[in-house]
Amino acid sequence: MQAVEQVRAVAGQGLEGDASFGRRQRQVLLVNENHLAELNLRPGDVRENITVGGSSVGPFVPGERLTIGEAVLEVISDCEPCQRMDDLRPGLQGLIRGRRGSLATVVVGGQIRVGDPVRPSRAVAARSLDAAPWTTRGALEGKLP
Repeated sequence: MQAVEQVRAVAGQGLEGDASFGRRQRQVLLVNENHLAELNLRPGDVRENITVGGSSVGPFVPGERLTIGEAVLEVISDCEPCQRMDDLRPGLQGLIRGRRGSLATVVVGGQIRVGDPVRPSRAVAARSLDAAPWTTRGALEGKLP
């Protein structure tokens, strides 16, 4: 993993320089910074691309669109924890279940920078969109080959 201050999202491809670039489904992994803190993890430990912080982050809903910087991502599913979590810390795979993050695809490309607001689409009526927006935290992570 390599932390960066900004990254270019490419529609239908993912994040430039990321090992998942060009995949159809698993293009971007977003993780709540509070979930990382609860488990004594740092941004990047669970191989997320974007760590999201704010007073009331998520959960993200499949089909929900998020505008982050110049890009628009669409949430496709929760990310199931893999064996790598137990390699990182024995028992982590079970502890992180339901908090591993959300997988998304890039719908509209553009630059994403640390500190950019994360704004859910207006189509999600169950969430108050008038609250302070979430923001990207720390450094964006890219899984470089």
